[in-house]
Amino acid sequence: MAKQAKPCVLVTGFAPFGGETINPSWEAVNQLEGLAIGRQESHIIHTKELPCEFNSALDALYQAIDKYHPSVVLCVGQAGGRSSISIERVAINVDDARIPDNAGNQPIDTPIVQDGPAAYFTALPIKRILKTLQENGIPSEISNTAGTYVCNHVMYGLLHYFQSQQLSCQGGFIHIPYLPTQAVHHSGAPSMSQEMVKKSLLAILNESLEYKPDLKISAGTTH
Repeated sequence: MAKQAKPCVLVTGFAPFGGETINPSWEAVNQLEGLAIGRQESHIIHTKELPCEFNSALDALYQAIDKYHPSVVLCVGQAGGRSSISIERVAINVDDARIPDNAGNQPIDTPIVQDGPAAYFTALPIKRILKTLQENGIPSEISNTAGTYVCNHVMYGLLHYFQSQQLSCQGGFIHIPYLPTQAVHHSGAPSMSQEMVKKSLLAILNESLEYKPDLKISAGTTH
């Protein structure tokens, strides 16, 4: 009998965009590949770099979910200008790009899913995550806007996939600040070390494996 694969979680980051040569999300996420987490190291971390492109980012995400069948999916993105780990509460059903993505796409006021719910709430225990991060001295906050660029696109697409495919796994989106090596090129911009981001992501994953989402209805809303 074939040995059953160890349960896993999936963590994604993005390729660089907007003129940056690196993306702090992938720089941190890439360090997590193969690590064991959870009680008695019950789960293995798998990672995936997503293109910073509308539509193709979701194609890559869905392929990874179908490949690994994770218990938790944590998507991570850069939010230059933010000073804290931002735990996103909600994704909205609109693409409205201030700049083109890496493929030159720039959708304006375009639904992510035609006739889909107006919004999806995160499937992560965000209050518990916030408490844990702050207890560990990590600047963190709950954010009520994931924007309208590729990050929001991926968060909405992830939660829509959970609902449409009737998946029971948890998941959501985290925004992180610039790395110090990026911030030096943006006068006055805050930053966070890669080691602190890595520590944050591991804490978020452990809390997500241990606790259920705060909202009983995390799938979506139409009103």
